Amino acid sequence: MSIISVAPCKAQTTATELLRQALAEQGNPEYRDNEVTLLPSASEKYADLSLCIDSARHFVHLEYFIFRRDSVGNAFLHLLHRKASEGVEVRLLIDAYGNYKSPLAMKKEHLDSIRGLGIDVQMYDPLHFPWIQNMLHRDHRKIVVVDGKTAFTGGMNIADYYERGTERTGRWRDMQIRLQGPVVDEFENIFAQIWYKTTGEELDSQKYCHKTESAGDKLISVVNREPRKLSKKMRQAFVSALDVAQHEVRIVNPYPTNTNSVRRAMKRLLRRGVKLQIMVSSSMDNQITPEVVAIEMKRLMRRGAEVYYYEGGFHHTKVIMVDDELCSIGTANFDGRSLRYDFEVNVFVFSPQTTLQLNNIFNADLQNSVLLTKDNFKQRFSLRRRMLGRVFQPIKGLL
Repeated sequence: MSIISVAPCKAQTTATELLRQALAEQGNPEYRDNEVTLLPSASEKYADLSLCIDSARHFVHLEYFIFRRDSVGNAFLHLLHRKASEGVEVRLLIDAYGNYKSPLAMKKEHLDSIRGLGIDVQMYDPLHFPWIQNMLHRDHRKIVVVDGKTAFTGGMNIADYYERGTERTGRWRDMQIRLQGPVVDEFENIFAQIWYKTTGEELDSQKYCHKTESAGDKLISVVNREPRKLSKKMRQAFVSALDVAQHEVRIVNPYPTNTNSVRRAMKRLLRRGVKLQIMVSSSMDNQITPEVVAIEMKRLMRRGAEVYYYEGGFHHTKVIMVDDELCSIGTANFDGRSLRYDFEVNVFVFSPQTTLQLNNIFNADLQNSVLLTKDNFKQRFSLRRRMLGRVFQPIKGLL
């Protein structure tokens, strides 16, 4: 199945109309009458999520790539234990590879202790020697569903470095959203599928999906990427979003190494005269990706894209804004791992209001960013770093 590409649009047809059509043709469900709340910092996300979990009366379902045994993780485990003692069903799914990467990983004795608190905690795809089979197709989603009425998603895991930063990266920046309305059932369905795949327990949709009534006026399409089954979904959606743009596209992403289809869509966009602005971080949480990103950004800069390096820490946010009409927020990076291998989920919000909120945050971040130019590229990246970027370009999909 090939990537669905939307032809350059006519002036009288908006990006919203074209993208809604493309996403529907790609099989992505659409939901009306939702409410979207942006949570642009870890303190806001954790506070809002804590209040929501505290109000739970029936169930709490959590799915995370990383859930650390630190001050933040332990605080949430304490809260979940209290809710479980009140009779609330609590299910927690953690990706085994994401857990393994953490210096405060959940070991068997920790998992047994958590289960003793009344929390049903499971690891997605536990690691087994020789581990190579566990490297691909990780669960990179971050989802919480509470009582079938509220859902959370975005780029933030459960870890204290989202609040405190790290010595390597400095302050962390990210984006989370709270969703209310009919779209919540879709997130419960996504959780139920991965839970069944992991445990064999089939969650009763009549019990956990509540056919939520209207909560606002936001129109939302959900793009859920699953390896093998829905493997091209996210690439199709991102390419379509780039292809329908008529005026401007803004992207914030920590690892925009891009796939061939996304890169071609960006080139088409620039040839049409559409403004493309990309914000990446000066500091990142691994050693090779910054150099690979630098080579990719230089190529796009030469074609007319405006590339900004954010200097205020590590910008882990994953958002897209198109023509001041619509935006995408979620877990997927613009890299091969997210677009070829991992479980991911993004929402496309067809709302000028929500898009304006993201654009305002982007504009504020520009004050703490540096525009990439031909002159400062060599100053920013030494010959050694540029060579590393070129050497690792062929395997960037695995970084």
